[in-house]
Amino acid sequence: MKYLSSPIKSNTNIPIFSPPISKTNDINISNNNMIEKINDIKIKDIFNETGKCYGYRRIYGYLKRLGITVSEKTIRSIMKAEDLIVFSKKVRKYTSYKGEISPAVDNIIARDFHANKPNEKWLTDITEFAIPAGKVYLSPIIDCFDGMVVSWNTGTTPNSILVNNMLDEAVKNLKPNEHPIVHSDRGCHYRWPGWIERMDRAKLTRSMSQKGCSPDNSACEGFFGRLKNEMFYGRSWIDVSISEFIDKINEYINWYNTKRIKQSLGFLSPVEYRHTLGLSA
Repeated sequence: MKYLSSPIKSNTNIPIFSPPISKTNDINISNNNMIEKINDIKIKDIFNETGKCYGYRRIYGYLKRLGITVSEKTIRSIMKAEDLIVFSKKVRKYTSYKGEISPAVDNIIARDFHANKPNEKWLTDITEFAIPAGKVYLSPIIDCFDGMVVSWNTGTTPNSILVNNMLDEAVKNLKPNEHPIVHSDRGCHYRWPGWIERMDRAKLTRSMSQKGCSPDNSACEGFFGRLKNEMFYGRSWIDVSISEFIDKINEYINWYNTKRIKQSLGFLSPVEYRHTLGLSA
């Protein structure tokens, strides 16, 4: 099990997800020939160093952090010329719905994933990874404020322990006056007594999607999509053990929280964004 403590430290042993950031002089790219642009900007190096998961907009933000001014159109042209393509794949999602085993609660979130402060709205769900060594399940809590993964748990069985332990760790980091709304789908894990008792004890508010309606929890689904496209799909997992694969998931989420830049956060990571606001992460 992993959860976010304050402050979080990035894992420096993940070269694929931890590109070096250094200071440089401002470079204004004009209409020079394409070869000069590629040599100056080194788009291919950045693409490879970030695990081949940065598209042209995020590379634009990466360069902006380094003081390099170049248009998104130029970056897109270079990436097209160099055949730098971010892998993307869509598959059928895992579902934990087992029927109406207990009364459902209202959809309080109502697809409004905006939050004015941390720990105001949380989203959760379970996703499945199938590798040759077996199946692995990930259960995270996503903060709507900045997309930070507040807490997460991994295991080989999608049972109550997976989600309950995740919630326990998330609650430990709450301040006495923090009681977020926790939104989920209608899966059985969020309708069993253990989950409901924990929610009531921490004075958290339950919110549930409509049956079979993925858009009601699209922000959490979006995180799963990014995670799988950036660290799972298009890679060979032959001869990778379950424990090794879980380590990769943990490494990615730590990188996601501390290093992966988001355009909506001014090209900062969630941890960096909170630090600029004077908030503990």
